[in-house]
Amino acid sequence: MSRRPRLFAHTLTGAAVALIVGGCGGSGGSTGDDNAAAGAGKLSSAPASPSASVGTDRPQVTLPSDVTDEYVGWKTGDAAKDAVLADVAARIDSTNDAILRGDTGAPGLSFYYRDKALSGAVAWIQAYLDADLSFAGTTRYYAPKVTLASGKTTATVLYCSDESKGFNKNRKTGKVDRTPSDQSPYVLYNTRVEKNDSGVWQTTALTSHRGDKACAG
Repeated sequence: MSRRPRLFAHTLTGAAVALIVGGCGGSGGSTGDDNAAAGAGKLSSAPASPSASVGTDRPQVTLPSDVTDEYVGWKTGDAAKDAVLADVAARIDSTNDAILRGDTGAPGLSFYYRDKALSGAVAWIQAYLDADLSFAGTTRYYAPKVTLASGKTTATVLYCSDESKGFNKNRKTGKVDRTPSDQSPYVLYNTRVEKNDSGVWQTTALTSHRGDKACAG
C-alpha cells in the first residue's frame, strides 16, 4: 500500500507536537523551497495575506513562487478581529517560511509564538528536517472565527485549512510525491492568541483536528 503521510497539520499544545501522518509511503505535492533544496529558484512575495496591524514592524516573509498560502474570508469588517486575523495569518506564513528554509531559528517564530507554543513550533519544524521533507503547492485557509475576551488582550481563533493542493517534497532530491493520501485534507485549527506589549497577537496554544466535519466540503 502507498499512503501519503501528511506533515502539514500540527498540534502545539504546550510543548507537545503531534505529527499527523498516515502510515507508510509517499507524500504529494509541488515544492516548497528551502534554500538548500533542489528546484528552488525564484522567490516571490507571499500572495495577498491580510494586512498586519499597524505599529510594530512585522518580519518580512517571502515564500517561493510554487508555494501559496491563500486566505479566504479573512476579513470580518471588525477592526479588532481583523487585527487578530492579520497576525494569525502572518504567523502561518512565518511558520511555513521557516519549514521551507529549514530554519528553526527564523525570526518570525519568536515574533508570533511565545512560551511553550514557541518550543512546540520549533519542534514541529525540526520534525520536517528530521524527515528530510519540505512542501509545495497551495494551502487554503478559510472560515475564520474570532472570539475576543472581554479585556480584548486575549482571543480564540478557529479556522479551517484545505491541504488538497499542497504536497510534501523531498528536501534532498527536490522530488515531489503526488501519491494520493487516504487522509482528509481538511483540518480544523483552534488557537489561543494574546496581545503583547507591542500590540502583536502571539500564539500561545494551537490544536488541530484533521477531517473535522466543520471544514469538509
